[in-house]
Amino acid sequence: MTVGAADPAAPAIRLLGAADAPLLRAMLALFAEAFEDRDSYCGNQPDDAYLADLLAGRDFIAVAAIDASGAVVGALASYELRKFEQPRSEIYIYDLAVAAPWRRRGIATALIERLRAEAARRGAWVIFVQADHGDDPAIALYTKLGMREDVLHFDIAVGKRE
Repeated sequence: MTVGAADPAAPAIRLLGAADAPLLRAMLALFAEAFEDRDSYCGNQPDDAYLADLLAGRDFIAVAAIDASGAVVGALASYELRKFEQPRSEIYIYDLAVAAPWRRRGIATALIERLRAEAARRGAWVIFVQADHGDDPAIALYTKLGMREDVLHFDIAVGKRE
């Protein structure tokens, strides 16, 4: 089954706004489960005012797939990066996950397509995403939607980590 208007069981794909802090918290819980990383996503969440400010701002874009019961079953978190060398921006998909029972139904593609529409509305130049070696479903999805570029990724610590 794929996400579409003809499918009454298909989740709604929705761009989040400033009043959607509860949905963003549900997205965090989904990411925690999907990535098996509860500490990062649920251990020290910001307050509602911070989340509302984040959702109201220009540089963060959240898209959720919401089922008929109101549960978040798919989530995409991204950032708009305004460029300095040209008057344009790029969108970086930071996290994308779909709840296990909802996978293989086109939800991840629908989330990206909703982001693509928002990126076009904003005049963004491109959307880019990182996929890890061995994450074959993600690699297949991104290959279907875009062009592959092999790069190296480095994390540079800021100060002392505990």
